[in-house]
Amino acid sequence: MRFQIRRSINNIYTALSLSDGRIYTARIKGKVMRKDEAEYSPVAVGDIAVGEPYSECEALVSSIEERRSAFRRWNAKRELNQTIAANQDMTAIVTSPSSPPFRPRFIDRAIASSHGASILIILNKADDEIPEYVNDSLSLYGRIGFRTLRVSSVSGEGLDELKALLQGRITAFVGQSGVGKSTLINTILETDQRTGEVSYKYNRGRHTTNHSLFLEKDGIALIDTPGVREIEVPFEDLSLVAEAFPELKGAECRYGGCLHHGEDGCSVPSLVAGGGMSEERYESYLRILSSLESRRPFFMRRSNDRR
Repeated sequence: MRFQIRRSINNIYTALSLSDGRIYTARIKGKVMRKDEAEYSPVAVGDIAVGEPYSECEALVSSIEERRSAFRRWNAKRELNQTIAANQDMTAIVTSPSSPPFRPRFIDRAIASSHGASILIILNKADDEIPEYVNDSLSLYGRIGFRTLRVSSVSGEGLDELKALLQGRITAFVGQSGVGKSTLINTILETDQRTGEVSYKYNRGRHTTNHSLFLEKDGIALIDTPGVREIEVPFEDLSLVAEAFPELKGAECRYGGCLHHGEDGCSVPSLVAGGGMSEERYESYLRILSSLESRRPFFMRRSNDRR
C-alpha cells in the first residue's frame, strides 16, 4: 500500500493511504530503513511511502519512493543531511521587511537547500514600512529569474495572487522564525496553526511550528515547516551550489568543473566586475561554498565509519 506522509514527530508519522483515503499512524519497519545515503530522519512530510497496515489505524513503512524534489538542510547536531519537506512543486521562502530583518543571505541559503521545485520569494508583512534596500533586493531576485510577491495578512495585499499561484500544487513554506509564516498559512487556508510574536530583545522570532505538517484545503496543499533562525545548506556535490545562482550560467571558465571561487581560469571575478553578478550575491555564494568545504572532513569521516 502507498501512503503520503502528512506529519512527522519523533519517527512517528501520520500517513494518508492513497488507496482508500484512510489516515494511519505509521512507524518504520525495523530499526533502520535502508537508503543509499545516510540521512537524519529518513522519512519526511510529503514523502510517498510503501508499507502495510497491521491494524485499522496503524501501519508499518518499509520504504519510500524516489523523491522528485526536496527541501533539505544540514543537521549540525547529528552531522547529517535532513529532509524537511519532500515532493513539493514549489518552495515558498517567506521573509519580512524588518521584524525579523530581511536577510538576502538567508534567502540564498534557502534557495540552495531546495532542489527540484520552483522558487517563490514572499515578502510578508507588506503593510509595514519597506526599507529601500529590501525593494532593491527583491528587484534583483526578480531580474535573475526568481518570482517575488509582496503579501499582507493584515491588509490583504497580494493574497489573491498568492492563492492563485498555490492552486493545484504542493508548496513547502520555509522561513525564519517570526516572519509570519504560520499566520499567513492560517489566512490562506482558514486554519488555526499556533502563532507567536517576535522577541523584541533580539528582533528574532520565537519558534511556533516545531515539526513539518501537510495541510490541504480547496485545491491548495501546503507543507508548513518549522521556523528557523539559520539554515545550513545540506552537504552534497559542491558544484550543485551554482544551481541556486543563475547568474553563474554566464560564466565561461577555462576548465570544466570550475567551482568559481577564483581558481586559475575562472571567469566569475570578471563577470562580477562587469556587472553580470552582484558583489553581494557572489559573496553569498562564496560563503556557502566555504561552509560546505569546511564541513567535508566530518561528513567523510562518518561515511567511512559506516563502511
